[in-house]
Amino acid sequence: MDPIKKITKSLIDFRNARDWKQFHNPKDLALSLTLEAAEVLEHFQWKSKEEIEKYVKSNKDDIGEELADVFNWVLIMSHDIGIDIVKASNKKIEGNKKKYPVAKAKGKHTKYNKL
Repeated sequence: MDPIKKITKSLIDFRNARDWKQFHNPKDLALSLTLEAAEVLEHFQWKSKEEIEKYVKSNKDDIGEELADVFNWVLIMSHDIGIDIVKASNKKIEGNKKKYPVAKAKGKHTKYNKL
């Protein structure tokens, strides 16, 4: 089984064993995803570039847990809505290649419509 499907199955099995699907409507899944993303941001809030470099070295496990929470909510939400997240991600990458051709975008942070 592909790793994404295996993780998704584990998440759905975990949820179903606890009868939590009843709480997992798209709005609340999106809220949970946003809240977990904010917890990732908390690790970096108010820190300088130098402080972040030092912090990351000693807090990778904690940051990893928050990133895993975000990832897990993405997998649960995409499962429940019926989105193949790998296919959607690949489609997004291909679209971004067209929006941001290397010749115009390399080394720039400019939005595609301003290149």
